[in-house]
Amino acid sequence: MKLELIPNIKHSQSNQFFLLCGPCAIEGEDMAFRIAEKVIEITDKLEIPYIFKGSFRKANRSRVDSFTGIGDEKALEILAKVAEKFSVPTVTDIHEVSDAALAAQYVDVLQIPAFLVRQTALVVAAAKTGKVVNLKKGQFMSPESMKHAVKKVTDSGNQQVMATDRGTMFGYQDMIVDFRGIPTMKEFAATVLDVTHSLQQPNQTTGVTGGRPDMIETIARAGVVNGVDGLFIETHFDPANAKSDGANMLDLAHLEGLLTRLTTIRKTINSFD
Repeated sequence: MKLELIPNIKHSQSNQFFLLCGPCAIEGEDMAFRIAEKVIEITDKLEIPYIFKGSFRKANRSRVDSFTGIGDEKALEILAKVAEKFSVPTVTDIHEVSDAALAAQYVDVLQIPAFLVRQTALVVAAAKTGKVVNLKKGQFMSPESMKHAVKKVTDSGNQQVMATDRGTMFGYQDMIVDFRGIPTMKEFAATVLDVTHSLQQPNQTTGVTGGRPDMIETIARAGVVNGVDGLFIETHFDPANAKSDGANMLDLAHLEGLLTRLTTIRKTINSFD
C-alpha cells in the first residue's frame, strides 16, 4: 500500500511505520472523539502517519448477548465525523457483501476480518469500492497463503491493499505471532502487525475473550525490529469497561510512552540501512 493513496494521511519523512489505532467498537461520539484527539496529539508529535480505527458493528461474538454496536449508520456517521473533525483517514471492518458499499460511503479503508478473509465475494466487494482494503490473515492460514487473498483484490482492479498478521491459533485458547511472516507477506503487500488481537485468549469458558495486554510492548517491539510497515493497536481510556475486547486493549494512558519507544527503535533500525 502506498500511503499517498489514502486521503488526508499525514506523511512522515523518517521512514516511519504507520498506525491504525482506536477503540475496538464505536460506543458513541464522545468516546470516539476523545480517543481520536489523544492519538492524533501523540502521532503528530512523533510524526507517525495515522488512521483512526473503529468497528461500526461487531459480528464475531462469543455469545448472543455480547455487544454488537450502536446501530450501523449511527456508528458510520461517527467515523465520518472523526475524519472531518480531525482530518484523518478511517478504517472499519465489514462482514457481509452489502456492508462494503455501505461502509465505503463513510470510511477510507475497508478491513476484512481474519475469520472472513477467504470469503471471495466479500473480498471482491471491498476491492470494487476502490477503497484501500486491509486483509487480516486468518488465524488458520500461513503467511504464504495470504498472497491469494491479496490477488483477489488486485485481480478486481484495486492495487490499494495491505495484509495484517493477527497471530495464529496455538491450541484452543492462545495465539502466537510467527515473525517470519512479516518479510513473507511484505513480498506481495504492505504488511501490518495487529499487536492487540495477537494477544487475545479466545474460547474461554465464560464466553468472554481474554488477553495479555502486558505483552503488548513485547510484540510491538518485535514487529518494528522486523520491519512491519504498520502497526494496529486497539486502545481505550477505560479498557476494563470497554464494550468489546477490553481484555487485550492498550490503556490510552500508555500509548504515548509505547509509541515513543517504538519510534526510537525504528530510527535505530533505519540507521543500519
